Amino acid sequence: MAGVKQGQATTQQQDYQAVSPDRSTWWARLQQRFPVLQKKRGKALVACIMVLPFFGLLGLLALRNRGGDGDGSTPGGASNSTQLITDDAYFYGQSEPVYPAPAMTGVGPWADAYNKAIDFVKQLTTEEKVILASGIASSTGSSGTLNGCSGNIDGIPRMNFSGFCLNDAGQGVRATDFVSGYPSGLHVAASWNKDLARSRAESMGLEFRVKGVNIHLGPVVGPIGRVVKGGRNWEGFSPDPYLSGILVSETVSGIQSQGVITSTKHFIGNEQETNRQPTGDTESVSSNIDDKTLHELYLWPFQDAVKAGTANVMCSYNRVNNSYACANSKMQNGILKTELGFQGAITSDWDALHAGVASANAGMDMVMPNSELWGDNLVKAVKNGSVSEDRLDDMATRIMAGYYQLGQDEGFPEPGVGMPADLTKPHDIVDARNTSSQRILLDGAIEGHVLLKNVNNTLPLRKPRMLSVFGYSARSPDQWNYKSNGGVAAWTFGGESSYLGRDTSAGFSGHYYNDFSDIAPNGTLFCGGGSGAVTPASVSSPSDALNARTLDDRTAVFWDFFSPDPDVAGSSDACLVIVNALASEGYDRPQLRDDYTDGLIKHVADRCNNTVVIFHNAGVRLVDQWIDHPNVTALMFAHLPGEASGRALVSLLYGDANPSGKLPFTIARNESDYEHMAGPDLPEGQFERFPQSDFSREGVFIDYRHFDARNMTPRFEFGFGLSYTTFSYADLSVAKRADTATTRYPTGAVREGGQQDLWDVLATVNATVRNDGGVDGAEVAQLYVAMPKSGSPAPDGVPAKQLRGFAKPFVNASASATVSFDLTRRDLSVWDVTAQKWLLQPGDYGIFVGGSSRDLPLQGMLTI
Repeated sequence: MAGVKQGQATTQQQDYQAVSPDRSTWWARLQQRFPVLQKKRGKALVACIMVLPFFGLLGLLALRNRGGDGDGSTPGGASNSTQLITDDAYFYGQSEPVYPAPAMTGVGPWADAYNKAIDFVKQLTTEEKVILASGIASSTGSSGTLNGCSGNIDGIPRMNFSGFCLNDAGQGVRATDFVSGYPSGLHVAASWNKDLARSRAESMGLEFRVKGVNIHLGPVVGPIGRVVKGGRNWEGFSPDPYLSGILVSETVSGIQSQGVITSTKHFIGNEQETNRQPTGDTESVSSNIDDKTLHELYLWPFQDAVKAGTANVMCSYNRVNNSYACANSKMQNGILKTELGFQGAITSDWDALHAGVASANAGMDMVMPNSELWGDNLVKAVKNGSVSEDRLDDMATRIMAGYYQLGQDEGFPEPGVGMPADLTKPHDIVDARNTSSQRILLDGAIEGHVLLKNVNNTLPLRKPRMLSVFGYSARSPDQWNYKSNGGVAAWTFGGESSYLGRDTSAGFSGHYYNDFSDIAPNGTLFCGGGSGAVTPASVSSPSDALNARTLDDRTAVFWDFFSPDPDVAGSSDACLVIVNALASEGYDRPQLRDDYTDGLIKHVADRCNNTVVIFHNAGVRLVDQWIDHPNVTALMFAHLPGEASGRALVSLLYGDANPSGKLPFTIARNESDYEHMAGPDLPEGQFERFPQSDFSREGVFIDYRHFDARNMTPRFEFGFGLSYTTFSYADLSVAKRADTATTRYPTGAVREGGQQDLWDVLATVNATVRNDGGVDGAEVAQLYVAMPKSGSPAPDGVPAKQLRGFAKPFVNASASATVSFDLTRRDLSVWDVTAQKWLLQPGDYGIFVGGSSRDLPLQGMLTI
C-alpha cells in the first residue's frame, strides 16, 4: 500500500504540473463573469485580497516563535498544524521511491547457486513461482495443521522440491520437544566472545537442521536497542552497531555452516513494540530515520550480516519514513539490494504485508505466514501486468538461490520432520540435541554473566556454613508443560514464569497499553517472551544447582521464594537475592525498575550484612535504589543464560569459573538520563492515527554515545565488568598499512555487503594485557576510535569515541597476552550524504584501548 502511494505521489505531482491552466485564460474568464474586475478599483480589490493571507502567515509565524521549544520541528517533517491527520497521503514523498527492483546478479560465491536457481525457475509455471513466494497455513508453533513450524512454503513435487519449514528463533528451536535452550543474543553480547558466538551458532544451526528447519528466523539486529524499554532488545545483541555487527556476522556464518538459511531481522527501524502493527484506525509507528543515522547506526549490523552471506532478510512491522517497511522501495530496492548487493530473498514478518502489488514491486520476495494479497492474487497481478514476469522470476530465483547456496538440495531432512503439529499426540521423537553442545551451552551461559559490584571480595563464596536464598527467580517455573490450545500459549512463547504468558498474549493481540508486569514472578527467567523464546528439554534453575552444591558442602540453607518481606537469618554467611526484569515481544517494558523487587532487596539488605543480588535481566535494569546500601556487597547481572542458567551461576558464585562478561549497554543512574529514548514514542496530537518516532532527534547518539555527548556519568558504563582478578594495559602501538589506498571514497565493485574495499585494513593496533592478580581469567580488551572533528556540535557532529575493536584473551595469573585490532576503511569512515558513499577523512584519529568505554588508559594517534 505505502509503496504504491509513493509512486502515486510522484505521478500526482507530475500530473499537477502538466495540467496547470494558462493564466490569461482564467483571468479573462473571471473578467467576463465579474465586469468590475475590468476596472482599476476591481484590480485593487483583488490585490488586497491576495495580500491578506500573507499577513495571516506572518501572524502565525510570530505565534510559533513564542512557543518556547526552539526549532518548532514536528515528527514526520510535518507542519505545526494541530489538525488530526486522517489520510497517509499527507506523508507522500517522505520515503524516496526506488524502482524497479534490482534482479539478483549471482556475483562472487553465489554464481553456482544462482545458475541452478535460474535453471529451476525456468521450468516453473507462473502458479508454481507464486507458490515459492507465498506461505501456506501456519501455526506459529502451537498445534499447527501441517507441522509445528512457524511458517511453511509448499513443495513442488514434479520438480522434486519439498518446500520450506521456517521456524523461530535466536535462542534455539522454539515450540518443539528435544531441543536445547541457548543463551539469548543479549547474553552473547555480554560475553564479548567472538569464538563462543560462532560455536553457539554452529551448535544451534545443527539442531535446526536435524529438526528439518530450512530457514532459521534470526539472528536479530533490529531492534538494536534505541528504546531502552524495548520489549525485544534481549533478542538482539547491543545498542553498539560495531559489537552487534561482529556478533551477527559470526552467528550468520555459524548457522549457515550447517546448511540452514538465516533470516536476519527485522529490517529496519523496528525499535519499539508499542504500535508495531496497525490497530483499529491507528497505523504502525513510523521510524523516521535520516540517511546518515541510518547508515552509521541501524544499517551497520545488517551490512555485516549481508557481508557474511545471510541468504534471507526479514522486513519489519513498522513504517520507515512513513512507508511500511515491507513495501518500502528505498530500503529494500535501494539500500539492501542495490547498495549492499544483497543476493538473497526478503521475507515479511508475520502479517506484515499490507499491500500486495506494491510490496512485490518494492522488493519483497516471500510473504509469511500467508496472505490473501499474494497467492492467487499475485498470479492475477502478474498476468495483468501489475507485477512483471521478470519481478516474479527474480523473487523465485532469490528464494531458490538460498536453497542451493546452503546445499539443501543434497541430503537435507524433510521440512518439519522433527516439528510435530501437536506434541500431546503420539509422534516420532527427533532428538536434535548433541552431546558436543553441552560445553558450549554452559560456557555461553557463564560468560554472559557480568559482575558489577564485589566489595572486599565477597565473591566467590568459600563453603559457607549458612546460606539464605530469596527471590522469585531462584526456583524453576511453577509450570513447564505444553498445551495444545493454539494461539499464544505459555510454554511455546516463554510465558511459563510470567502469569502463564498473560502479557505476551495481550501484546500479540495489539493491546499495547495494558498494565504489564515488570517481572516474571512465577519462576526463573532464562529467556524473554514471544517468538524469540525457547523451549529446552530441561532447565537448570539457580535453586536446583545451589541445592546440589550446598548438599555436597554440608551448608545449611534457608530459602523463601515467595514473600516480599521474608524472615532473614542474620547469622547467614551470605544472603542471595535472585530476581529478574522481564521483557517480551508484543509490548514494551513498563519501567526500568519495580518497587516490589527493590523493596525485597532492601528488606533483605537491612537484615543481612552480606547481601548478594543477582538479576536475570532482559535488558537494562536500574539499581540506584539500593546499590549504595552498605550491606549490598555484590551485584551480578545474569541476563538470559538459557537452559544452563543455574549451573552457570553456581560455578561463578563459588569460583569454579571467573566472571569475564562486560556490559553490552549503559546503566544510568536515573531513567531520565536516557531522555526521550527511555521509552517508546506514542500516538499523539495530529499524529494520533499515524504515530511518529523521530530517530533524527538524537541521530547516532544512543547509549554510551549519548552519555558521552551529554557529559553524564552513568552508574555502570558500556563495556564495564569485574573479575576475580585485575588486569592492566601497556605497550600501545599503532601501525598504518603502507600498501593500502587511503583515497577519500571507496572505489571497489559492489559485492555482498557493499563496496569491496570498505573491508581493506588500513591500520593495526596492538597492546599488552597483563593479569596482575592471583586468579586465571579472561579480559575483554576494547578499542575505541575518535574520528577527526567535523567542527559541528553534538548531536549533529560525531561521537566522542566509537567502539571499533575488541578481543578476549585468557590470561593466566601474572602472565601477559598481546591483543591486536585491525581497522578497516569502513571502521574509520563516516557516511557522506551528498556523495552517498563512505568518506575517509584526512586528519588525526584518536586511538583508545582499555577495559571499558570509560577506562581507557592507553591513548595514541593514527594520522590519515
